[in-house]
Amino acid sequence: MSEDTARRRTKVVVLALGNDILGDDAVGFLAARAIRPRYEHVVDFVETGEAGLALVELLEGYDKALILDAAVTGNHPPGMVLEYTADNFSRVVAPSPHYAGLPEVLDLARRLGLDFPRIIRVLAMEVEDPYSVREELSPAVSAALPSFIQRAQQVLDGFLRATKEESTPVAPH
Repeated sequence: MSEDTARRRTKVVVLALGNDILGDDAVGFLAARAIRPRYEHVVDFVETGEAGLALVELLEGYDKALILDAAVTGNHPPGMVLEYTADNFSRVVAPSPHYAGLPEVLDLARRLGLDFPRIIRVLAMEVEDPYSVREELSPAVSAALPSFIQRAQQVLDGFLRATKEESTPVAPH
């Protein structure tokens, strides 16, 4: 275990995925930046445009992870907050050996016996346009950003409450 991994032990990470110049794709970054001041003393924050196997290194050594991202499923209206756990990504379905999504990352970490978060929550906002080069969000995503931020705070509060309870010693009877 690396020194950096050991430092992370029993810690929580917020991993924001996206791209600042692709409009709605920045929604994860914007939510992370909004909640950072409230949690930065107890939670690590990472913003990255990387995906796939790069996520292994970013998540290794944490106990709990909240991933904030944009999604284009086409099944929900723009602005809807979608919530997933690691169980939703248990089936590996990579279309090619060159692609690795969260299912492949979780499977690799498990097979390698890596010190990986035992609790992973993904909050993804259904977005309208994560492809156009622009720095502003679409109107629907902009209007829904406060609810995305609020849900991220609720998840983090739950993580931190559970962490506190886990570390509180139980008095012998």
